[in-house]
Amino acid sequence: MMLGKVKSFAISFDCLSNSNIPVYSSGDTVSGRISLEVTGEIRVKALKIHARGHAKVRWSESRNAGSNTAYTQNYTEEVEYFNHKDVLVGHARDDDNSEEGLHTIHSGRHEYAFSFELPQIPLATSFEGRHGSVRYWVKAELHRPWLLPVKLKKEFTVFEHIDINTPSLLSPQAGTKEKTLCCWLCTSGPISLSAKIERKGYTPGESIQIFAEIENCSSRMVVPKATIYQTQAFYAKGKMKEVRQLVANLRGESLSSGKTETWNGKQLKIPPVSPSILDCSIIRVEYSLMVYVDIPGAVDLFLNLPLVIGTIPLHPFGSRTSSVSSQGSMNMNWLGLTLPERLEAPPSYAEVVTEENRQSGLAPVAAFDDFQRALQRPLFAYIQEFRFLPPPLYSEIDPNPDQPTDEIPSCPSR
Repeated sequence: MMLGKVKSFAISFDCLSNSNIPVYSSGDTVSGRISLEVTGEIRVKALKIHARGHAKVRWSESRNAGSNTAYTQNYTEEVEYFNHKDVLVGHARDDDNSEEGLHTIHSGRHEYAFSFELPQIPLATSFEGRHGSVRYWVKAELHRPWLLPVKLKKEFTVFEHIDINTPSLLSPQAGTKEKTLCCWLCTSGPISLSAKIERKGYTPGESIQIFAEIENCSSRMVVPKATIYQTQAFYAKGKMKEVRQLVANLRGESLSSGKTETWNGKQLKIPPVSPSILDCSIIRVEYSLMVYVDIPGAVDLFLNLPLVIGTIPLHPFGSRTSSVSSQGSMNMNWLGLTLPERLEAPPSYAEVVTEENRQSGLAPVAAFDDFQRALQRPLFAYIQEFRFLPPPLYSEIDPNPDQPTDEIPSCPSR
């Protein structure tokens, strides 16, 4: 609420996309306006802006120092990405309340433009986690003599782009595991699991095609499942705090003894989630696909396949060498792109182009134009979705467990 003659005080950004959400990347110019409306003439010392970006982590742990003594240990760490200050009106001095050098603002509505460049270094993507965050904001301050400053802060979003059209993110991920169940003197046959996905990098809205084979030679009924997990890791003072969250899951059919199930591209859709954060020294956000066999009464058999959630989607023509980091590709809608179930060799020219099409030449062009129009939807259409989803359930994960949990102890011998 404003006091005196100041009726309104607001910050607005010049958005880079068709949406109303200000989204920027490293090296971009952030620009906008400070709007000030006054009901009468006022005199001000300065109108300032302060823009800052930083990552920060914080958590507390209880410690025992003796039989009846306990204390709390705090862990904090911070990384600053940029710190920009500017004076839009007046001067930067705050050391006096004299009437000299004051700037007069007349009654009415006024706008003051600002702009600054984000650094060219990699910036961590905006993020809100349980024990830390990455935030970027602009703060405006109106200083008047003999009065408290009027302050206002507004955040903006930064995305550090991850292009999944790179060789490391286009490589297939696969694994195989086997488990033999035993109970005292009885030993059943093994349960085996093999799984593969076509690549490591995906973007929100895509569906991961899972190719798997599950063979149940045990005496129990088992259920194959798959889940996507997000792992948040926070680092401070040589310690790490880890939180794992369930992002998406699917369930296969129950598998009785002696049966085999095959997944030929079973799809698991990635919901609107924050991209991976891989370059920040105190916060990491990583993803994994867990394909596992739920075994009643025993430790599950599972495979972990690493994922990277990127921001620049797979090239629409399937090229594994082309880069889509151009401005045109920036406008693609992640949620609008889907992939074919199988990559196949293209048909011959004679198979797809009729004599009528060869003479007119119009149909292929029209189809291409329709495809191009479909790609003009904004790249960051999902941002509001993932930023305002309710937080999922979390679990604290000990990075150094006392005992491994992926295998059960061997059968006791007589």
